[in-house]
Amino acid sequence: MAEISDNTKRYVEISAEQLPLHCPTPEMALWNTHPRVYLPIEKKGEALCPYCGTMYKLKGGPSTSHH
Repeated sequence: MAEISDNTKRYVEISAEQLPLHCPTPEMALWNTHPRVYLPIEKKGEALCPYCGTMYKLKGGPSTSHH
């Protein structure tokens, strides 16, 4: 049976350890499906990829720390 690739998902939850966020992610089977774009997710806790429409949500919500 074929494995379903992560790039077929339209909703991806990520953890703080995966930051900085870029799409496509290394886990995606077709990692070169569009140019790599870094997505600012820390402030709002979510980000939408302008290329493929994947919605990313940050586990635990937006960051409250100030650097």
